[in-house]
Amino acid sequence: MKYMLLLFDPENYWESVSEEEMTTALTEHQEFARYLRERGVEFSGQAVHPGQEAVTVRPSANGPQVVKEPFVELKTDFAGYYLIDCAGLDEALEIARHCPMGAGVEVRPVWEAP
Repeated sequence: MKYMLLLFDPENYWESVSEEEMTTALTEHQEFARYLRERGVEFSGQAVHPGQEAVTVRPSANGPQVVKEPFVELKTDFAGYYLIDCAGLDEALEIARHCPMGAGVEVRPVWEAP
């Protein structure tokens, strides 16, 4: 079963961190990737740019409308994700406990169309 680990950081976090903090964070993610490989968990993942760089396409009476803002305002930024393939929710939660955490990690099952 596939789960997405959605990573969140405090709002504007990456604009305020030092180079040393950035290096530490990247090292934590490299260690987490090694942990997943050692467990034999298939995964992929990416970091994303901060929400203020997001562009959203929303429905409107005149058809799809492009809006230069994130879909929802949050006090945290969606920072990236890991997509993991594991046995079930218990294993996904165990894996998430090892994931580097900023403001939190949301664990969400991925719907796979039949």
